[in-house]
Amino acid sequence: MDPDALGKAFVQHYYTTFDANRGTLLNLYQEGSMLTFQGQKIQGLQSIVSKLTSLPFQHCQQTITIVNCQPSDPGGGMLVLVSGNLQLPSEQHALKFSQVFHLMPTPQGNYA
Repeated sequence: MDPDALGKAFVQHYYTTFDANRGTLLNLYQEGSMLTFQGQKIQGLQSIVSKLTSLPFQHCQQTITIVNCQPSDPGGGMLVLVSGNLQLPSEQHALKFSQVFHLMPTPQGNYA
């Protein structure tokens, strides 16, 4: 599959799931996964999902402006850089954000 198409499909799925039910993002991480959020390093499936579900807002609207994808290693990994705007219901102005995903193929044939 084309890396750009795969990366964009992942990003759409991730943020749709983030908005609908953050708890189900568990399926997109592995036990060795790490999330760095505002300088705090969070590792492991349950810890990452716990952090995401405890964010102080339930709904937000993302406007994705950039999705850059590139292969990361011969094993099929991929780096996906996302940037855009995040509008929270309690905020008058949108917040800028960026996020990097390092997707790795799983034995089941998908990426996490």
